[in-house]
Amino acid sequence: MADEGNVTSSLKIDGNGEDTLPTAGVISQYVKDLSVENPNAPECFAWADAPSMDVQFNIAARAIEGDVHEVELKIQINARTEAGVAYIIDLTYAGLVGMRNLEEAQMHAFLFAEAPRILFPFARRVIADAVRDTGFAPVMLEPIDFNGLYIQQLAAQAQAQDHTHSASVTDEPAGNA
Repeated sequence: MADEGNVTSSLKIDGNGEDTLPTAGVISQYVKDLSVENPNAPECFAWADAPSMDVQFNIAARAIEGDVHEVELKIQINARTEAGVAYIIDLTYAGLVGMRNLEEAQMHAFLFAEAPRILFPFARRVIADAVRDTGFAPVMLEPIDFNGLYIQQLAAQAQAQDHTHSASVTDEPAGNA
């Protein structure tokens, strides 16, 4: 018969009573900076060509205090036709992230892959609304595989380090024996 008085917990508490489980999550999110330009309105609404779009994004992270970091997802959209600029949207969408008891590699991956994945749908909505407010059809950005991009970037950095290291080893002059 099971002892109903015994309750086991999955929490790991160390000797001084502190929680030692790895934890990460978004505390809050917000528009940090939003710039919307429609420099050729109202003439641009008569242009026959559909604008071609250049979409750029960047991810930045910085420590705020203790276990709290800020992650910024920066998205710039420049829509142009042969006649000129239709609109420019520049958004910095940010989130405060809390992380505790994670290894450095796990923290880095959360900051630059998982947190941007969580923030992106909200930034996407801000972009769609901003473009709609310029008088154009809302732009629905395609989903971005932040984890895949993160892995690609790590591989590229590792390859660059290997190349630099092997180049410096092969470029060293032979020493006197």
